[in-house]
Amino acid sequence: MIDDTSTSRVAAQDADTDETRRLISSSKVEGTNVYNLEGEHVGSVNSFMVDKHSGKVSYAVMSFGGFLGIGERYHPLPWGALKYDTNAGGYIVNITREQLEGGPSFARDEDPWTDPEYGRRVHSHYGLPYSM
Repeated sequence: MIDDTSTSRVAAQDADTDETRRLISSSKVEGTNVYNLEGEHVGSVNSFMVDKHSGKVSYAVMSFGGFLGIGERYHPLPWGALKYDTNAGGYIVNITREQLEGGPSFARDEDPWTDPEYGRRVHSHYGLPYSM
């Protein structure tokens, strides 16, 4: 049985919980730093993509590059590639900055998810099995 009763913060109105032992609000994940195995900061989680049918998170969309949002690119990573590290206060990935920069990405005004093969290319680039 999962104990979701311990919370880190409860909002004054209603019972809006943003984190329990097993669950975390999307608002707390967005903006979380991502580091590679060498401890280098490679970006932060901008958003994530949730599978409508299973309800599971499929991708973390990382953002980096550009200045004040100009030239910024979004780089999806399969969710399974991220491991949360409490000591680092962020996610750790076994991916180099070069792999990330050379991987599938898109600009703010692009929607690559309309291509049914996009997810397969993302997984392939990072050497992870595709199971959708």
